[in-house]
Amino acid sequence: MTDNLPYAEVIGDPIAQSKSPIIHKFWLEKLGIKADYRMFHVKPEELADYIAARRKDTEWRGCNVTIPHKLAVMEHVSDPGGVRASIGAMNTIARTENGDLFGTNTDAGGFFAPIADIPLAGQDVIVIGAGGAAQAVLFALSRIEVGTVTIINRNVLKASALLARFGLQGQALEHGSALPPARLLVNASALGMKGQDELVVNLDPLPDDAIVYDLVYVPIKTKLLQKATARNLDTIDGLAMLIGQAAVAFEIFFGKPPPLEHDDKLRKLLLA
Repeated sequence: MTDNLPYAEVIGDPIAQSKSPIIHKFWLEKLGIKADYRMFHVKPEELADYIAARRKDTEWRGCNVTIPHKLAVMEHVSDPGGVRASIGAMNTIARTENGDLFGTNTDAGGFFAPIADIPLAGQDVIVIGAGGAAQAVLFALSRIEVGTVTIINRNVLKASALLARFGLQGQALEHGSALPPARLLVNASALGMKGQDELVVNLDPLPDDAIVYDLVYVPIKTKLLQKATARNLDTIDGLAMLIGQAAVAFEIFFGKPPPLEHDDKLRKLLLA
């Protein structure tokens, strides 16, 4: 499938919506690296067999991991960076020089990059979701000492446990609950993604200087971001985090940093 070229890929269930191949192939072409990057559909019950097969494939450089495997994949690879104890989810698997497979997480850095210049210390935040992406978001928030954090999730007990795990002050609410005022709202769930249920939320309680950040990138302009735009709130779409986390993974897979000077062209390509 790769003509004996080194390759990496993205796995998930579903996977057809992924834009990761566009990003990595764009960078590979710009750098003149003879390698490939593709998507591969892996169902939950197939994950162990997938990892076992790729472990034997010496051309395989690793994979990005998306819904729903970010937690389960930790059972199959080593964890030299202590990701299990810190973030609690892996989104990138790669191969060491001796052939061992290890996991890491580039989501936290990818999430933080677009908001790095925004003074959020002491500011209240709302996070929707409690899965792997949400855990990376909460990890990042805990490092910048935000104010209270409200997690909205179907499983309130799980959300409360995450607040304690990351040392965050706040509360856990069920979906459908009224939002508290907050400077930043982050959708770290799959709600609003193509093929998934819509995210039903009333943004009226948010102040006029609030920022709405949706990690979903298919579609780019989710209904959440459309509602935020209608209120003249600042928005950040899912491409920002997607490109940010991909940049870290690309260097892990292929040994060179991506040519970020072409990001404007890449973004246009992703939006085409």
